[in-house]
Amino acid sequence: MTIDHVGGNLFPQYPVFRWIGRLAFPIFAYCLTVGLLYTHDIKKYLLRLGAFALISQPFYIFASHPWDWRTEWMNMNIFFTLLVSLLAMWGLHTKKWWLFIAMLLLASLVNFDYSGNGIILMLIFYLCRNRPALGAALYALYWLPALWSGYPEDPKSLMAAGHAVNWTIFGIFSVLPIYLPTRTGIRIPKWFFYGFYPAHLAVIGIIRVVLHV
Repeated sequence: MTIDHVGGNLFPQYPVFRWIGRLAFPIFAYCLTVGLLYTHDIKKYLLRLGAFALISQPFYIFASHPWDWRTEWMNMNIFFTLLVSLLAMWGLHTKKWWLFIAMLLLASLVNFDYSGNGIILMLIFYLCRNRPALGAALYALYWLPALWSGYPEDPKSLMAAGHAVNWTIFGIFSVLPIYLPTRTGIRIPKWFFYGFYPAHLAVIGIIRVVLHV
């Protein structure tokens, strides 16, 4: 995530930063699905996401559009996407179908980062939670359209034999940390990520203002 934001805002001429950054969001979606299944209080979970979505928004705009934030303030940060995705999956989990459909429409129509893709990914992780092999296969299939949806004029596209591959294809590599068994023993406090997100965006914004980039 940090590599993605640093590359996109400070080194846009080097697409490799954005390619690496594609690994982050699927992992967030997976962790959110696990959180849905194991949280003791879904309402507190949703409130945390909502609170930090609001807290992070000015920092997100500051980092990505420090010079024209007035016209870009409705570009929603990733916490809003995660919040809407979790609400949708909670609706599915509790058979509140209207909530699932409403959040899917909201994510698709409003300018959320990643649009409704968070819900789609969480749906794969949720439905295949007890069948990891099937989940990994569906996850891989999810990225196949990227093979033929790239644009040659997009500098982030991957050119292969004269064919433009959509740069989002690199998200497929998240299948490794998601589905391969890993036990590092490292435990990171849950509040670390919540605080790190707006903090690193603030640093990027300050660097852009100081360097006029």
